[in-house]
Amino acid sequence: MKERNFGSEPSVFPFIPTQPPGPAIEPEPGRHEDPERDNDSHPDQQPGRRIPGQTKSTLEAMKEVGTTPTPEIKSNIHCLTIIGQIEGHLVLPPQNKTTKYEHMIPQLVALEQAPEIEGILIVLNTVGGDVEAGLAIAEMIAGMSKPTVSVVLGGGHSIGVPIAVGTQYSYIANTASMTIHPIRLNGLVIGVPQTYEYLDKMQDRVVRFTTEHSRISGEKYRELMFRTGELARDIGTVLIGREAVDVGLIDEVGGIGDAVKKLKDLIEEGKKKQKEVLPQ
Repeated sequence: MKERNFGSEPSVFPFIPTQPPGPAIEPEPGRHEDPERDNDSHPDQQPGRRIPGQTKSTLEAMKEVGTTPTPEIKSNIHCLTIIGQIEGHLVLPPQNKTTKYEHMIPQLVALEQAPEIEGILIVLNTVGGDVEAGLAIAEMIAGMSKPTVSVVLGGGHSIGVPIAVGTQYSYIANTASMTIHPIRLNGLVIGVPQTYEYLDKMQDRVVRFTTEHSRISGEKYRELMFRTGELARDIGTVLIGREAVDVGLIDEVGGIGDAVKKLKDLIEEGKKKQKEVLPQ
């Protein structure tokens, strides 16, 4: 058998044959390939360069949830939202929109210590929830040294009432509502006098905190709490917008713009008082 010759060095592997001669490939008409010119005229299309104004997180957010991200601005005001149902010691079903108090408490501690945060805006749209968890959040908000302003949007029902009034100043939207009613218990209740005494003490805690941090009196608050005829198959009162201000529960009717403006005013007042206290 005749040995085939694959090149000048047949023992070298792999062997790459040279391109056979043929007609030259002409470029497409109207297209001129100039790498240097293309890179200079289209800098955004170079590999490894990001398109200005569009980040990876922006595109992912639009793709996954269909929303655009909020503008990233440096502000001395932190917005804290309390929405859905306030979750306490029991875990609620996953389909419930909840605010977990074990998440809120560390945030409030961090906000109290953060030097760049000078004011806190509390936005509420809650149906209530765990009484002790709600009171814990309200007590922490009331005990903060930094200015705090709350605004009720949609609703601030049940244990959301003490949270709303726990700030230094409170607002409520014109169409927002607040439900005031006695404390309810879910699950097994032992029918002994000690149980009812415990419920009465817990209810006194809510009434005392609310009246101490608002202009409503204890008698008026209990009257609204035990009012009959307004709620079907239940007792209590629903206050809408201006009604919550008229009874002294909320300070003023307003929205986000009013709340932010008031919070900035409180921050400036605090700075002025601090300058007056400091020795010259």
